[in-house]
Amino acid sequence: MSITIKRCESAADLKKFVQFPYDLYKQNDYWVPPIKQDELNALKKETNPALKSCEAEFWIAIKNNKVAGRIAAIINRSYNEKTGEDLGRLSRIEFIDDKEVSKALLDTAEKWVKERGMKGIHGPLGFTNLDHQAVLIEGFDHLPSIASEYHLPYYRSHFEAAGYEKEMDWVEFRLKLEKEIPEKALKLNDMIQRRYNLKVVHFNNRDEMKAYAPRVFELLNNAFSELFSFVSMNEEVSDFYIKKYFNILNPKFVKVIEDKDNNTIGFIVSLPSLSLALQKARGNLFPFGWYHITQALKKPKVVDLLLTGIHPDWQAQGVSAILITELQKVMLEHGVEYVETTGMIETNEKAINHWKNYDHIQHKRKRCFRKMF
Repeated sequence: MSITIKRCESAADLKKFVQFPYDLYKQNDYWVPPIKQDELNALKKETNPALKSCEAEFWIAIKNNKVAGRIAAIINRSYNEKTGEDLGRLSRIEFIDDKEVSKALLDTAEKWVKERGMKGIHGPLGFTNLDHQAVLIEGFDHLPSIASEYHLPYYRSHFEAAGYEKEMDWVEFRLKLEKEIPEKALKLNDMIQRRYNLKVVHFNNRDEMKAYAPRVFELLNNAFSELFSFVSMNEEVSDFYIKKYFNILNPKFVKVIEDKDNNTIGFIVSLPSLSLALQKARGNLFPFGWYHITQALKKPKVVDLLLTGIHPDWQAQGVSAILITELQKVMLEHGVEYVETTGMIETNEKAINHWKNYDHIQHKRKRCFRKMF
């Protein structure tokens, strides 16, 4: 049977685009379904402000009268201006194990970005660094965090068969917490705070935490500015993510550090793992999704580290050690046993070596591919 690539032109088409991975991974024990409405909102200009500064198109592949795959193409002019390269981004690609389907999808995205003057394409990458990015190539028997990705083992071979090469990898760790924090770490924590007159900000409720959220995103833009694929987020885009994520965070698992002048110089954002809860919710908050999420937030055994940022002027002053120690105090109080890191770029040796100080496994690897025309 022939394959038809259909551009998503209607609300019904976008619903099919969003629904496809739920069907593809229906029998998979490791895929964590996102909330469907969040996925739909991310594809519309009226609900996702990142689309105001990006060109984007979405397609589904039809084979045997059924959806067999999907792909998005993005042109982020701001990122291209930053890097000096004319590159399109492929995004949200999913497909059955059929190289004709994957090739048809990739050909469509490549043609679209070529017509807009691009010299190559890379991805999967999203509208921002808080969007979907990369293809899982190792760790298929581990549950991902809600901030990570899961794909089937055949994806890598499809990219390589279509002429794509590795551009960058992210690695992820699973850490086992000790029963107590070493006395040496506690003394170091106190010493650094006294030396630089630093203050750790603790949050007791979401209103307190959300008041700091704009400052966290301002620092994120500064701390991440030189990282691969990063694009600064304006106030409107930051607000979009604040509303999306900060309403489900447990405030006690978020820590901020200020200097003596009350400037925000570091933050760590973590969350009791919602992976199993989202599997139970099956992509919907109602009627029972909220219940599963609320229960998961109460007595976590696993915590996901979502974001950590340190101001460039403070990155060698021990600020990250303070953040980790303060967060570890909370995790031990709540009986947390394991920590899942999100993806770290493989060239970020400082962060990677830091996690290797813990009882750990490096269990997942994700890849961004590139193809020049």
